[in-house]
Amino acid sequence: MPAGAPNLVGLTQFDNKEQFFGPDSPNVLLTEGAGYGVVVGFGFFFAALTVGLVYGDYRARGGRHYNSEDFNCAGRTIKTGLIAVDVVSHWTWSSTLLTSSLYVYLYGISGAFWYAAGAVVQIFLFGVMAIEIKRKAPRAHTVLELVRMRWGNVANWVFFYICILNNTFICVLLYLGAGAVFNAATGMNIYAAVMLIPLSVCIYTVVGGLKATFTSSYLHTVIIYVTVCLFAFKFYASDLYPVGSISKVWDNLNIMAEGLPVPGNQGGSYLTIMSSGGLQFGILQIVASFGNVWADQAYWQSAIASTPTAAWQGYILGGLLWFPVPFTLATSLGIACVALDLPVSVDESNMGLVAVASASYVLGKSGVMLMLIIIFMAVTSAGSAEMMAVSSLFTYDIYKAYIRPKAKGNELLLVSRIAIFVFGIFSGGLCAVLYVAGVSVNFIFLVVGIVVSSALPPLIFLLTWKRVPKGAAIAAALGGQAAAIIAWLVHTKIVYEVVDINTTQGISPTMDGTIVAVGVSAIICVVWTLVAPEKNPDVWTQYKSIELQDDEFVTDPYEEDPAEMDRALKCTWIAAGVLSVVFCIIWPVLTIPAGAFSKGYFTFFVIISIIWALIASFIAIFLPLWESRDVFARALGISPAEKTTLPTATKPGAKPDDSAHHGTLEAPAKKSME
Repeated sequence: MPAGAPNLVGLTQFDNKEQFFGPDSPNVLLTEGAGYGVVVGFGFFFAALTVGLVYGDYRARGGRHYNSEDFNCAGRTIKTGLIAVDVVSHWTWSSTLLTSSLYVYLYGISGAFWYAAGAVVQIFLFGVMAIEIKRKAPRAHTVLELVRMRWGNVANWVFFYICILNNTFICVLLYLGAGAVFNAATGMNIYAAVMLIPLSVCIYTVVGGLKATFTSSYLHTVIIYVTVCLFAFKFYASDLYPVGSISKVWDNLNIMAEGLPVPGNQGGSYLTIMSSGGLQFGILQIVASFGNVWADQAYWQSAIASTPTAAWQGYILGGLLWFPVPFTLATSLGIACVALDLPVSVDESNMGLVAVASASYVLGKSGVMLMLIIIFMAVTSAGSAEMMAVSSLFTYDIYKAYIRPKAKGNELLLVSRIAIFVFGIFSGGLCAVLYVAGVSVNFIFLVVGIVVSSALPPLIFLLTWKRVPKGAAIAAALGGQAAAIIAWLVHTKIVYEVVDINTTQGISPTMDGTIVAVGVSAIICVVWTLVAPEKNPDVWTQYKSIELQDDEFVTDPYEEDPAEMDRALKCTWIAAGVLSVVFCIIWPVLTIPAGAFSKGYFTFFVIISIIWALIASFIAIFLPLWESRDVFARALGISPAEKTTLPTATKPGAKPDDSAHHGTLEAPAKKSME
């Protein structure tokens, strides 16, 4: 709604308002104490809960303490359900909950679809990488361990730089977005918010490591699903004025299209996939998200921590479960901001406050509190995964690789914990600096793909094309990044004539920069390899020589039956390929004939989003519990704790006796995948 304009749907309390949040706001917000209560209260609650979970796991494993393998790799025993939920938590950033609604506010219903569809195909296709790392490097700890082994130390430092840059940007997105919400909704000091939130994440991550991160991710994700469904039902099926039904929402959206048509949308409608801005955002989302995933150790870490079966099933299922989080939430809260004509200013929308404004109107104080809680859940869950990722990279690819090559066991565990605290404090301080500089959440969200997507082609080839030499990998990563930055800035200058914090976050320049990053990197990598290929035919054998880093109480994760792993790889390619085509091509093409959605078509669209969210909620809540029923029984003393005998064989490729395995949810000593 333009500043000083009357509300188009009859909400006179918003007439002539220039912003939704502020001292003269008529909206129901919370006190500063509520903000501190959520951050500090929930932070310490999850720290205490994690201690309890660690103790329960200790009992279930017969009194065996954590070592560095447990802390960083969770014993490589996580099952499909928990891997899927963990993938959901990794990909549910604060921007997932906030920015998805922003793009509905800007482009209409196409924003919800393209945010979800554009970022789900990467999860499906990463399942291929997950099964490949289980096939070729079952004892790996990080993706950079493979980079260093294959392409040497220089490549290790180059990809370490890009991966850390990616992790840092993600954490800034998480903490700065959450800080902006807490500041706007409660008046909490934003500097306190961006420092206290990562500190609370540090506490429980340091205590329990990756396994505690998995478990807390489950709890956080369950709360997010329940809240998403609650908002959808309240907005579309209640006595909420002037909406409360799909029919009323449709009427209001048409009123808004007449008064404030969307540039580039068919007929100016908010109810169409035919949106030039939405399509450009979708392309940007698809390309940039590939870089976000492949250059994030957190995704590789989940694959490493999984059982062989869960390595591919978890990512396929995780993508299907994640899709309704942004899709359903944006289809309710994002649409609500438009259908209610809420006076959200440009600065407020760029900080991701569209969803919070809608929640405030839809459920009053309860809605704001729920948004604070789920944003805190998303930030702590994804933030914990990012801290574990950075910790693993520093521990295995810096400290172990260059500072103390002979370090093992407790020493690596201590280094991992120190790295978590250091990175947590650093990321909080960086958020404060960027806020002072006027950098918005939307700017970071759009720009991150430009600087990290060049790592995508080399990291794909790391496990799929043995002929790529180290020079090609290094040149592709750095050359693609440099070309992307140049293209981004030049395009901004040509289109807007001025290069500043506002013009550089335009959709067209950022989309072009991200595409250039991947395209130039791929060209360099492929052409160099074809001209001067690597002559070492035994690169996959090198990966098998990686050793576990603790001498005691470690299950040797040797590879499964090769034929079964080959079958799993084929299934992953088929499932990921078919689903990717359905989401990115077939679905949007089928909506083209609908044009501006009729009331019936819009009803169908909304019902699909709600049913999908309900099914995903059911699976995410109950599947991990069912798969871990034996662990609960041991923790409660109902069944005997697992034995802690040592494996009888730990040489690369050797298969220890079945009786030697312990401390697992699914014994890896099976001759075929189940």
